[in-house]
Amino acid sequence: MVLILKVLRKNLKEGSRLVDLRKGEAAILERLDLPGEDAQRLMELGFLPGAQISVAHSAPGGDPLVFRVDGSEVALRRETARHLAIKRL
Repeated sequence: MVLILKVLRKNLKEGSRLVDLRKGEAAILERLDLPGEDAQRLMELGFLPGAQISVAHSAPGGDPLVFRVDGSEVALRRETARHLAIKRL
């Protein structure tokens, strides 16, 4: 029980990440915590701060995840989605 509370507190402090969303949930992208070239490529695909993003589905093994953004579906690895800060809707 104590371990669960510590994990929950850590997640609240760090804020939500795109990887935390489940199928059907949506959020607003707050920032991309990635190196410049990686962030630039995602922004070209529609992952811009302020954009609404939802989870479409995931691959059978759970990685990659497929997100709907700017009218398109884009697959991202969980490791990449972990670096995108969001605000849940």
